[in-house]
Amino acid sequence: MLAGLRRLIERQILKAEAEGTLRDLHGEGKPLPDRHAFEDPAIAAGHRIMAEAGVVPREFALKEDLEEARRAYTACTDPETRKSLMAKIADLEMRYEMERDAYRKFLR
Repeated sequence: MLAGLRRLIERQILKAEAEGTLRDLHGEGKPLPDRHAFEDPAIAAGHRIMAEAGVVPREFALKEDLEEARRAYTACTDPETRKSLMAKIADLEMRYEMERDAYRKFLR
C-alpha cells in the first residue's frame, strides 16, 4: 500500500514538473521552513494562511495591547489615570488568558 502511494506521488510530481507547474512558486530556491515534528499539519496550514493574509490571532493582538497598557502605566504619574490603567491591564490579562485557554482546548 505504502509503495503504491509513493509511486503515485512520484508520478504526480514528475507530471507537474513536465507541465511546468512547479516553476515560479512562492519560496522557490529557498530552504524549507523549520517545522515542528509534532505540529498538526491542519493547524500549521491555518497559521500559514492567516500569516499570508496578514491576519493576527486575537491572542497576539491582546498581548500587544497588554504590553502597550503596561508601558503606559509605567510612564504615567497621575494617580487617577494609573488607577484606570490598572483596571485596563486587569481586563486585558483576563481576556488574554481566556484566549490562550480556549486555544489550548482547541488543540486537544
